[in-house]
Amino acid sequence: MFQTDGYETHSSVLAPAKFEALAAHFEAKLAALPEGRRPEHMDVPHLTDPALFQWLLDPDVLDLVESLIGPDIALFSSHFICKPAGDGKPVPWHQDAHFWRDTISPAGDAITVWLAIDPSTVENGCLRVIPGSHLAAVEHTGTADSFFNQETAVDESRAVDVELERGACSVHSAMLVHGSPPNRSTTRRCGYTMRYMPTTVRFLKTGDHRIYLARGRDHAGNTYSS
Repeated sequence: MFQTDGYETHSSVLAPAKFEALAAHFEAKLAALPEGRRPEHMDVPHLTDPALFQWLLDPDVLDLVESLIGPDIALFSSHFICKPAGDGKPVPWHQDAHFWRDTISPAGDAITVWLAIDPSTVENGCLRVIPGSHLAAVEHTGTADSFFNQETAVDESRAVDVELERGACSVHSAMLVHGSPPNRSTTRRCGYTMRYMPTTVRFLKTGDHRIYLARGRDHAGNTYSS
């Protein structure tokens, strides 16, 4: 399914006790957010919270990633995307690779494991995907009123809702066109996106961002943090 559709789903990826520990860790981070900060933008939290590596580098997670991109794996990024009940922001249709093309090359080789911290449903703004859209890059245009400042147009009749139980996950290609509607429901929707790439992908710039060798060996001459 991943090769043909650009995504797949799994009923679980972390052992139950490990998942519950991650969920509790997230709740503590959410409670500690500064007043006025939106919970949708808890981006690259592992760069300042090394405790997250116990989940990002978990062998079961890496086994799933290896089944899709091979044994030589770099951890590229992570992001808690938490849509609060009632006013959770929409995410416009986009390809991740479009936004990553100045950071990694080829950006389309990266993948995202989307782990459901909360149940993710149509009602609370679950991920929506366009199956098969990972086979070619699409044009993005500017937009002022959205989670990102760019989006792509799609035929929404082709869209599939990716509903997930708590602790389940989806995995999608960086080339897959996806997005999600706002959360107008009475229940929160949070996912932890764990992003990986084969070590054949080159890391183009450093700045404040860092990548990590998760498994195997490097093939692109990258410098990894430890």
